[in-house]
Amino acid sequence: MIVIKRVMESLLRNNDETARLLHHEWNESGTLVVNLISATGSGKTTLLEATLPRLRDDARILVIEGDIETEHDAERTEALGIDTVQINTGGTCHLEAHLIEKAWRSMQARGPYDYVFIENVGNLVCPASYWLGEHLRVACLSVAEGDDKPAKYPKAFRTSSAFVITKTDLLPHFDFDPARARRYALELQPELVTFELSAKTGAGLEPWLSFLRERAAARLPLCG
Repeated sequence: MIVIKRVMESLLRNNDETARLLHHEWNESGTLVVNLISATGSGKTTLLEATLPRLRDDARILVIEGDIETEHDAERTEALGIDTVQINTGGTCHLEAHLIEKAWRSMQARGPYDYVFIENVGNLVCPASYWLGEHLRVACLSVAEGDDKPAKYPKAFRTSSAFVITKTDLLPHFDFDPARARRYALELQPELVTFELSAKTGAGLEPWLSFLRERAAARLPLCG
């Protein structure tokens, strides 16, 4: 057990070193980096499909898609005319900073970018342990998943900056209490910024978009 712990500590230390390098680069360029984490099927890609067209008129955007296999999600964001790079982990249940660095280097020359959206592998456990250099970690939860998920997967919400309840158009069909989900999440992280929205209908999207624009505006290039 001691050996396993030391290996994990070494892996996380190496990950954080790479993440810090990326974070500094993105600070210098004024790029806002958003890491979306959730269980599978929460609607991360659909949220991006609703978000990206509303931001791209006055911003350059890169999407980094993480999946175990296939390029299905990358194809969806590319179809919007958004620069996209796919990472297939081949079985690993999360993205790590060295994978993000490789993806970033492959697209860096096409920048500068105002936003980088990272869609992590669908999983509420492992991605919570790996900082990717992002400025915002956003935990997504659909109404189909159950309002007790923040309590069951606390680290994902404790380490996030924002919490998005998705697929609110399905509320009439599920026993999901948004107030209860928010309460569980805010007990873990009182400074979470929370949103309830439907990417399908557009309801609730404007506060989310305003949040992103405000955070992007605050990411001014460093001088000197």
